[in-house]
Amino acid sequence: MASPMRSLFTDPDRYLQSFRLFLTNSTEHQCMREFMERQLPSVIASIGNGKSTINILSVGGGAGEIDLLILSKVQARYPGVTINNDVIEPSADQISKYKERVAETSNLENVKFTWHEETAYEYESRMNAEKKSKKWDFIHMIQMLYYVKDVPATIRYFHSLLEAQAKLFIILVSGASGWETLWKKYGSSFPLDDLCSYVSSADIKRILDSAGLKYQLHELPSHMDITSCFIEGNKDGELLLDFLTETCEFSKTAPPELKRQVMEELRKPECSEKREGKVLFNNNLSVIVIEP
Repeated sequence: MASPMRSLFTDPDRYLQSFRLFLTNSTEHQCMREFMERQLPSVIASIGNGKSTINILSVGGGAGEIDLLILSKVQARYPGVTINNDVIEPSADQISKYKERVAETSNLENVKFTWHEETAYEYESRMNAEKKSKKWDFIHMIQMLYYVKDVPATIRYFHSLLEAQAKLFIILVSGASGWETLWKKYGSSFPLDDLCSYVSSADIKRILDSAGLKYQLHELPSHMDITSCFIEGNKDGELLLDFLTETCEFSKTAPPELKRQVMEELRKPECSEKREGKVLFNNNLSVIVIEP
């Protein structure tokens, strides 16, 4: 009998709902913000040297929260310099949120935004078709490499667009996170379609090493409160379970045995820790800064 489980990506509204709840329940953006405040300035210290214009490409920019923080750091390092900020983002809903955010943010006079409503692969295909290979001073791919069909090829392509002193900046889940444990064990039981694959910093390290690329790796501790997942019938808990398993309505459609095993796994110390009566899932992230 065919499994009734289907990928969360078949329901974009529910995906966004679960993603936004994940951001609310986790220190995801908090730990990224902390990194941007403390460490990004040294990462971008020489990307614009001697340039009157700095070109930044945001691949999978989402609703722009982190993008605007990155821009503020580039502006602080290179005051008054014109910045072209191109954004590749397939979700129209996320782009409109991004545009609202830009409209509400001051000090962006010297930044020119261009949004491309397409996937990274569509962008690459379009550029190749138009025989264009625009170079960039900073390219970032934050939490988006799960959504590309061919990770090594995507990294190779965007790396080939770097200027001489540019950086390719990647954030994704750490090989030392609860995601790694859960997905290495149960990923093959989840209904992943070709819209999404599980990849962590451990995989990216292997790809970069085999390509002989130079990079720095930073680990960012992060957690997500998944206590509500263990409350039967709790709406938030069900949405977070969907996000964890990338499955639409996981608690209603998963075979009982799989559900039992996943719930058990989520409580294990390899995935989560108990603190003050809460179950906190290990959401550690890695930042990878790749040299041209």
